[in-house]
Amino acid sequence: MNRTRIPNQRRIIDRRALAEEIGRLHSEDGKDARPAIVERLKEALEKGREELAERLLDKPSAGHECAGGHSFLIDQLIRVIYDHVTGDLLPQSNPTPGERLTLLAVGGYGRAEMAPQSDVDIAFVTPQRRTPWCEQVIETMLYLLWDLGLKVGHSSRTVDEMITMSKQDLTVRTAMLEGRYLWGDQALYDEGARRFRSEVVRGTARQFVSEKLEERNERHKRMGDSRYVVEPNVKDGKGGLRDLQTLYWIGKYIHNVRSASELVDVGLLTREEYRSFRRAENFLLAVRCHLHTLTGRAEDRLTFDFQRQIAERMNFAERPGKAPVERFMQFYFLQAKRVGSLTGVFLAHIDDELAQKRRRTGLLAGFSPKPRMLKGYRVFGGRIAAPGDDWFERDPVRLIEIFQLAEAEGLEIHPDTMRLIDRDNGLIKQEVGKDPRANALFIDLLTGRNDPETVLRWMNETGVFGRFVPDFGRVNAQMQFDMYHHYTVDEHTIRAIGLLNRIEKGDLSKDHPRSTKLIHKVGSRRAAYVAVLLHDIAKGRGGDHSVLGAEVAQKLCPRFGLTASETELVSWLVREHLLMSATAFKRDLTDPKTIEDFVAKVQGIERLRQLAILTSVDIRAVGPGTWNSWKGQLLGQLFDSAQERLRLGHKRDGRDLQVDAKKEAVAEILGDRSALIEQSAAQLDDAYWIAEPDDVIALNLVHFDAAKAAGHKLSVHCEFYEARGATLVTVIAADHPGLFYRIAGGIHLAGANIIDARIHTTRKGWAIDNFLVQDPLGQPFGEDDQLERIETAIGDALANRIELAPKLAQRPLPRTRAAAFDVNPQVFFDNTASRRFTVIEVNARDRSALLNRLARALFEGNLIVQSAHITAYGERAVDTFYVTDLVGDKIVDKKRLADIEAALLEAASDKRQRELESA
Repeated sequence: MNRTRIPNQRRIIDRRALAEEIGRLHSEDGKDARPAIVERLKEALEKGREELAERLLDKPSAGHECAGGHSFLIDQLIRVIYDHVTGDLLPQSNPTPGERLTLLAVGGYGRAEMAPQSDVDIAFVTPQRRTPWCEQVIETMLYLLWDLGLKVGHSSRTVDEMITMSKQDLTVRTAMLEGRYLWGDQALYDEGARRFRSEVVRGTARQFVSEKLEERNERHKRMGDSRYVVEPNVKDGKGGLRDLQTLYWIGKYIHNVRSASELVDVGLLTREEYRSFRRAENFLLAVRCHLHTLTGRAEDRLTFDFQRQIAERMNFAERPGKAPVERFMQFYFLQAKRVGSLTGVFLAHIDDELAQKRRRTGLLAGFSPKPRMLKGYRVFGGRIAAPGDDWFERDPVRLIEIFQLAEAEGLEIHPDTMRLIDRDNGLIKQEVGKDPRANALFIDLLTGRNDPETVLRWMNETGVFGRFVPDFGRVNAQMQFDMYHHYTVDEHTIRAIGLLNRIEKGDLSKDHPRSTKLIHKVGSRRAAYVAVLLHDIAKGRGGDHSVLGAEVAQKLCPRFGLTASETELVSWLVREHLLMSATAFKRDLTDPKTIEDFVAKVQGIERLRQLAILTSVDIRAVGPGTWNSWKGQLLGQLFDSAQERLRLGHKRDGRDLQVDAKKEAVAEILGDRSALIEQSAAQLDDAYWIAEPDDVIALNLVHFDAAKAAGHKLSVHCEFYEARGATLVTVIAADHPGLFYRIAGGIHLAGANIIDARIHTTRKGWAIDNFLVQDPLGQPFGEDDQLERIETAIGDALANRIELAPKLAQRPLPRTRAAAFDVNPQVFFDNTASRRFTVIEVNARDRSALLNRLARALFEGNLIVQSAHITAYGERAVDTFYVTDLVGDKIVDKKRLADIEAALLEAASDKRQRELESA
């Protein structure tokens, strides 16, 4: 691309001095000098790398200079090696025409963009069939390069072979496209370059562009298909270096440009866009160089464990509400966003250019269809365009209007107009933000029936969104440094809006049947969309984003044109948008007090419906796999219980009626085995019947009866539980102290994660414990050998055939990235959340067998666990326990609570984990 001038080149490597020294070593010792020569070359390579590493620390954002410096270093080494091989080892006294050789730097090396651990891609080109001399030179050079520890990607071809393979293979053609003369026969290089342009490139522009874009799309799919994933791939991810390189390849292929700056001369980029191109490329190259330096390998994924280190190396400082790593990643995503904007405009221009060529040469060469007019805009070929350069300057509200029209009419925005929007977004001043027409247009866009997600993303990438809604601009490209959130705040929000639109259209009825029905019952769909827009609007402000966001909603909703009642509803939804998920996932939904407390906050059916919809899209928009049927079931159970309570007022349904209704439902499932209900009724108290779902009770009764009939003291049954997207593990055993933590340990040993647990004891001392488990990726265990492994592990744990603690310590979590985060364990007690139990919530770093260790601490503290609810938020686990003391009372004594807290904190601590692993 653009060759960056490298300052103080001889401090990196002095080629002349190195060549002279190697020549001297060879003249003194001949072929025996090889070890000394290799050693001298290694020293030169290491010294050069050390110099460049020091420069990167001094100028941590100088990506072009660092990448160019490494290319320069390799250039000089290869030239010295070539001259040594052809001059000292294999000299030619009278070369034939076939004994010519030229060296091309290709790939990233050809662009002079090398990170410290990049491969060295070289093409050895000969005029015709390779002669023995050429083969010897190539082989000798490669052995010397390998001896230096370089990773060399090489090819050896004649000019004819190079042309033939370039025609057949897109990868070869791309490599040759950016081939750079490195050393050797200049005339041969010139001949190959001329033939490549005339025989390969000419007449194939459309095919090349199509294939490169298809290649790019496939790469994006592999990388997550978003430029806002929180662990981006700097090279191959969306908005990364490869996207910029694709622009250059296409521009070079079509217009034969020699550098990115010439894209301006041929009209594909404006001067300001080119400057953005260089700034983004410079930053991304710097990040990649830091990654290679820190890892000592060709690592391009910017994982959590390196984000913090690179933020420090690049001198990002802390700001109120934002850690250095969050500021660094926000800047990263702003660059990726800019790359996306440049890509969109650039490719649309290429498309126009190729279409014009097609029209000029096709059957319709003389036909020019006229555009139609839409509110003063030109609409042509599915695109809407501003009619003149000063269109937005004359009325800045049009900067909102054009996006609303694009969404309503299903149109794309012409690339020239996107450029105008990008240029003119500064016209959106305070008066535009207050303009009723502008706000009405924005709400129409937000609540659009076609595809508001895509159009809002265009609006965001042009900078209009953040200027029109400055609070949204503050979360633009903002990441959250954790393993739970997959996207930046703005991308998460826009995705959530898109999900709401798809739910309303019925596209997600299978995964979200309840929300699909509810969205058509809410009193204000505007409130639903605005609540999704604003639910995370206050993140990164250094306080509770829910409370701060509710204040923002009170300010913005009237501006958007919402009524006072809609404003109040949206503000409440933003303030309480985590209420439903926290209740469903961390509380016992069969405890009447849980539902009472939830309903006391919700207070009405409209709020409940709106909150259920917002909760669903918020969870799903976090990232792939975050939403699952288990979460859907829990949220649905909470919704149904709350709705019933709201409709009945605050009248409590009698326990006897609930138990009778449950028994009737179970009898229907059991059919001719319904007599089991009466046989076991005397042993199972009301709490069991209320706590468990109908189908689980039916399974438990059959299992319990079979265990008693067989005289088993321990019976374990596992089966795939489709309704919950998990595996149900039922353990029936004689109850004894420590049973819960031992069962949990056995399940963990089998490689499963417990997501919910209910513990019951019959009046005759039998434990009936139900666990829902998944694998570490959130999927159920379904294979017979997996289920058998769980049963065996539980049996071994309960029979003391294994020592749990050391065995469990040997099973670290598969997602060891959690070590990149500081998660200080915390313990919270709540004696108001249940009438019968003390609720203990433990927040800690997710790790191997955490539940087992916490359960053991509770057992050693003489506590009885009634139920456990396990939730994972990336690297953070939240485990909630409903407990009593040994006589069935709540724990209220302050010293007792302090002792329990200390024991749980020790069980959850990193120190305790290290002790177990070293034991």
